[in-house]
Amino acid sequence: MLKFNYNHAFAIGVILNIVFVAIEASYGIFADSLVLIADAGHNLSDVVSLLLAWGASVLTTKAATEKRTYGFRKATVMASLASAILLLVALGGITWEAIGRFFNPKPVAGMTVIVVAAIGVVINTLTALLFVKGQKHDLNIRGAFLHMAADAGVSLGVVVAGIFIIVKGWQWIDPVVSLMIVAVILVGTWGLFRDSMNYAMDAVPDSIDIRAIRNYLMSFDHVNSIHDLHVWPLSTTEIALTVHIVVNDDSLDNNFLRSLQQHLHDHFAIEHSTIQVETSMGENDCMLDSQKCV
Repeated sequence: MLKFNYNHAFAIGVILNIVFVAIEASYGIFADSLVLIADAGHNLSDVVSLLLAWGASVLTTKAATEKRTYGFRKATVMASLASAILLLVALGGITWEAIGRFFNPKPVAGMTVIVVAAIGVVINTLTALLFVKGQKHDLNIRGAFLHMAADAGVSLGVVVAGIFIIVKGWQWIDPVVSLMIVAVILVGTWGLFRDSMNYAMDAVPDSIDIRAIRNYLMSFDHVNSIHDLHVWPLSTTEIALTVHIVVNDDSLDNNFLRSLQQHLHDHFAIEHSTIQVETSMGENDCMLDSQKCV
């Protein structure tokens, strides 16, 4: 699988958002707007999330060691899980604030807030676009994308609500728009959380059809059975497989194993496969050939 280097995307995203945090905090102090100052703090947390995802991406390039024989690949799974949790917490905070505003409406503090929020829409959208392709295949990148998309949505909500409040005087539209945005973002965030948790628990990725893998391995005439089949994510982009194959032909060589590995790679996106070939030995069958093994 061809891997794209997202170092430049992360660097651009971090720089853009640090600049925006500085601008937003400055205007918040200038306009005496607690809303802008609070949102600047929220955007600063997004910088931390980007740095977290970036760091995990870099760690995957580190070589394996005797202590960590798979290297640091799992760091991307941990980062995506952390991003999902941070997003859920942020959405909970927005929801709490929105509900509070139903009972205690707070008008958007003038045109300054709307203009700064509009800048936030542009910056967060541009940052999200840096990760839009990779988020389809990498949970770590999806976490970065959702953080930026969520902020763009919230900032857009501020702009829309501000315009309606100024033109129509509808104070209630601010919390309504906020809750609508939260509902939309929650769908993607919950999916990220669920997938990240499954990856952390070494569950079979949704993209893998383990029954099709089993049928493929059993399709050879000289294969009697298979056991101890496991498929799990090494990282947010790499999938591993181990399996024991019981054969009735002692003459099978490395070419057979090589063809299996190549097919698993090309048709099932298995990056790392370990295949143990065995012959039926009666009482000395493999100790892992039991009902407890898949």
